[in-house]
Amino acid sequence: MLSPGCILKKNNKTETASEPAKTLSLKYVRGNIKIIGVDSRFEREPLRNPFGFKGGYLSELWQTVSYLRSRNNNHGIGLGTQSVLWSDDLIFSSHSESGGNALMYSLTERALQLLKNQSFNNPTELIEPLYQEVHEYGKSVTNNSDLRKTFALNALVSVDNALWLLYAKENGITNFDQLIPDEFKTTFSGKHEKLAAIPLISYNVTPEEIKKEVEQGYFFMKIKIGQSGTQSEMLEKDKNRLLEIHNVLKDIRSPYSKTGRLPYYFDANGRYEAKDTFNRFLDYARQIGAFDQIAMVEEPFPEKMEMDVADVPVRLAADESAHTDKDTIKRIQMGYKAVALKPIAKTLSMTMKIAKAAAERNIPCFCADLTVNPILVEWNKNVAARLKSFPGLDNLGLVESNGHQNYVNWHQMKKYLPQCRASWVDVKDGFYHTNKEYFNNGGGIFDSIPHYEEMFKKTTGNIS
Repeated sequence: MLSPGCILKKNNKTETASEPAKTLSLKYVRGNIKIIGVDSRFEREPLRNPFGFKGGYLSELWQTVSYLRSRNNNHGIGLGTQSVLWSDDLIFSSHSESGGNALMYSLTERALQLLKNQSFNNPTELIEPLYQEVHEYGKSVTNNSDLRKTFALNALVSVDNALWLLYAKENGITNFDQLIPDEFKTTFSGKHEKLAAIPLISYNVTPEEIKKEVEQGYFFMKIKIGQSGTQSEMLEKDKNRLLEIHNVLKDIRSPYSKTGRLPYYFDANGRYEAKDTFNRFLDYARQIGAFDQIAMVEEPFPEKMEMDVADVPVRLAADESAHTDKDTIKRIQMGYKAVALKPIAKTLSMTMKIAKAAAERNIPCFCADLTVNPILVEWNKNVAARLKSFPGLDNLGLVESNGHQNYVNWHQMKKYLPQCRASWVDVKDGFYHTNKEYFNNGGGIFDSIPHYEEMFKKTTGNIS
């Protein structure tokens, strides 16, 4: 359903997955903000070690940069981090790593071209038709009629952020609360002074590295399961990994959880193909005394396994499968009892709709990471700071951030933030600390960032 005042026009000719996209166009009949120029760039950021999940491994992440200029000569520069493996593991496995990234980047470029000469009032009215257009285009360029929705949404993050920043400039907005449309204000009405930071324990993180994370104050542990191999091989690897990690963490205590023990947050990325296999993993957790520490398990089953999961004895969280607000409602009806929000992977616009759908059904949300750059961490934190506390945590926000663990150039990337030395930027004793200044300036996301401004200075006169 298109939003009011919005008309989507397409060619009459039917497209197929293998057929190149024709001249698709978006036409918005009403809108105060007109886009007259677009441009984009990307940077390739290497990872310290092969980063494993979904049975695959990443070696780098592309950072996309989108530029939009309005007829009032305002501009917005938005960032995105591409994760082809997370968004569509079939695309990742059937192309080279750079090839998959190039395909996703082509969707970002397509979105920018669609926005050229378009008018809008608010970015949330654009997301549905823009996403639909880009998703269809993605099916064509990847030659995959079953392209996952998250592949298109991931490609749109930098574009959507540029739209929000352009919208902010056009309307004199300088903090995140002012940015939130009225219909979403109740959903994002919190003001947490402390956000529990979630580190990521991927397949190749050593026990020694896990100990260091705990020594730094981290207490809510995200553990990747669903390793490579057949289902039986995966289960044995996951059991062995759980035992290894639990032996490190089982005797550590925390004042921030109601049980006093460290909460475990497992992420299976849809690798368990049957309830029986997953229940055997849970049985093993009981056997070694780890079951009571399981706070939630994210996406244990493949997205296409649409079944009732209300009988699963742990809290299940939807992530990739909750592409849109409609998908989120469907997962909640299936028995999922938490939603991982990813404004840094599914766009802020779509995240607002997802969070509202969950809040209306009393389903808790938290913000998960995509191993994004430091600037996108601030976008994630702005959302996390305004959500209700996650069950088991009192007056605390919850946000995953693992870039510091994985990027070679993390410290250099952090320096791009004009307020990189501000008190809220780094984790201290396992928490991000916010304050009045943070809420007044959105953690610096509205600041002009010289590193990215410089990218477009030389070509401003030639921007399409």
